[in-house]
Amino acid sequence: MADSILDTTSGPVELRRSPLAATAAGVAEAGAGGGGVRLAERPFTTMVGLRVVPGSTAADAIGAVLGAPLPAGVGEVTGEGDHRTLWLGPDEWLVVSDGSREELLSRLRAAAEGPGVAIVDVSANRTVLELEGPAARSVLDKGCPADLHPRAFGAGRAITTTLARVPVLLWQTGEQTYRLLPRSSYAEYVAAWLLDAAQEFLEPVG
Repeated sequence: MADSILDTTSGPVELRRSPLAATAAGVAEAGAGGGGVRLAERPFTTMVGLRVVPGSTAADAIGAVLGAPLPAGVGEVTGEGDHRTLWLGPDEWLVVSDGSREELLSRLRAAAEGPGVAIVDVSANRTVLELEGPAARSVLDKGCPADLHPRAFGAGRAITTTLARVPVLLWQTGEQTYRLLPRSSYAEYVAAWLLDAAQEFLEPVG
């Protein structure tokens, strides 16, 4: 995994550095090793923070752009296609998208603006770590106080919690797949902790 991207194809040169640049080799090895768990970074994911009054005309307009109403309660995730929206609070959400950051921001701001509406690019605020495999929950249980048993948590749910005492957004995207969204300043620590916690489940590369 490259630790930076240099784009010279058009316009000004853009140099972006992954928050996990220093641990890139370890994360890449964990992703290739197989075994009971795999770890990978999804760098430079588009993320947009939303603040709006629930049920308002602006909230409905934002939901129309995203393809689904904004989540209404704790743990809920809505969306389709490239966009998923995670509930953060009664009037706060995080949109995580595989699409263009500029296009998404433009469409959201065109649909809803004015007093009481905040649409902010927070893509650089966090990175995304994906942990998957039959042992993924066992790894997380070593450092996460939340009950991740299927009776309490499952695919399509996301919560704010801690991992190894660090605040993270934890989003279960599949039966054995989790995405962790730590703030960029904590990303290397979280990745290093996951690599250590997963050692017993990893198969050596080569």
